[in-house]
Amino acid sequence: MEMTPDETTLFTVWGVGINETVGYTWIVMILLTVASMVITRNLRPDVPPNRWRTTLEVIVTAIQSQIEEISPRASRHVLYFSGTLFLFIAFSNLLLVVPGFTPPTASLSTTAALALSVLIAVPLFGITRQGIGGYLKTYVQPSVVMLPFNIISEFSRGISLAIRLYGNVMSGAVIAGILLSIAPFFFPVVMDVLGLLTGLIQAYIFAILATVYISSATATVGKPLHKEKDK
Repeated sequence: MEMTPDETTLFTVWGVGINETVGYTWIVMILLTVASMVITRNLRPDVPPNRWRTTLEVIVTAIQSQIEEISPRASRHVLYFSGTLFLFIAFSNLLLVVPGFTPPTASLSTTAALALSVLIAVPLFGITRQGIGGYLKTYVQPSVVMLPFNIISEFSRGISLAIRLYGNVMSGAVIAGILLSIAPFFFPVVMDVLGLLTGLIQAYIFAILATVYISSATATVGKPLHKEKDK
């Protein structure tokens, strides 16, 4: 049993082998992009919403409400970032039910890349909100002695995000493989259901943690949080 999609070549382009991680990642991105374009192509007030548009609006509204509960001062850019993370991870894990499909989130390289995007986004959101000086001051709070600890904490967040997502997806794959060898007719159905549930939960947790980190970076020290309207 393959332990990671990095080890399997999905197809070859100009003599270069593309592994399952890269190939399925692009497939997920293309499917999400095409689906969003098709659903929103008639996004006008005079056009009544269909069921797909209604479903998309429910998902976006739910994500936005969760973000606003965590960070009242969150901008729409946080919704775009965290929402994209959630949709990519959730859709990747949901496609597990497709025969032969291996979720790219089962690769440590993918989860590390997602965690790295959070590590980059956190200071960018913080600098945008507070300025470079204001954001850098958060590393010496409550005193300059905490500087190395705050830096270590920042990087440990990304590591924990990557390992948590990778570990949960891979553990599910390993358990499914073991049960499949024991009872190949009954357990796959059960594991598919559990895999879908776990995939949604992991996508939710990852997006929520990313939002929490961004909220912490954009919170002004010594000032109360208040809800701000997007301009």
